[in-house]
Amino acid sequence: MAAPAPAQTPQKFDPKTAQNLVEIEKQFAVKAVEHAQTYWNLLEKVPPRELKLSKLDDEIFEHTMTAFPEFKDAPHEGLTKLDEEWLKSADGKDRWREFIKPYENRVKDYNFGSLIRTDARLEYGETNTIFVMRMQFYAIEIARNKLGLNDGAHAIAKADAEKERAKAEKEKAKGGKKGGRS
Repeated sequence: MAAPAPAQTPQKFDPKTAQNLVEIEKQFAVKAVEHAQTYWNLLEKVPPRELKLSKLDDEIFEHTMTAFPEFKDAPHEGLTKLDEEWLKSADGKDRWREFIKPYENRVKDYNFGSLIRTDARLEYGETNTIFVMRMQFYAIEIARNKLGLNDGAHAIAKADAEKERAKAEKEKAKGGKKGGRS
């Protein structure tokens, strides 16, 4: 029996008009959610100012502040509460595209989708989460961490984790009492 021919990309393939397969979209969504959960867990365990997201954190931070001077000035409102409309605007897309270029061959998965909180003071949630490219996530979250804008999220994450631990202990104690009866 002959081996099947390898799949080939059509010669006139245009990625701008290509349709996404539902299964592939679901896999990307699952990866983005896993990434967000991992990041939230890190915010719980590590004070944000001490958190390193990549080997290039300092460089990414400096580049972010240079490329987006509107993020630089205290109280950093543009970083605390992201303007989704601007991110999706032609100007926003162009500026981010230029920002990302130097990292194409230096940051793994630089163009993967990631979920980011639109308001740094709140946790991930349906109304506080948007989809961005991984380098946008790094740039924004590294800046939020270094500038102390995620300190409140750190406190929320720690409180949530403590509530979950207390709930688990309570359930465990309940289970122990039931098992002890004859």
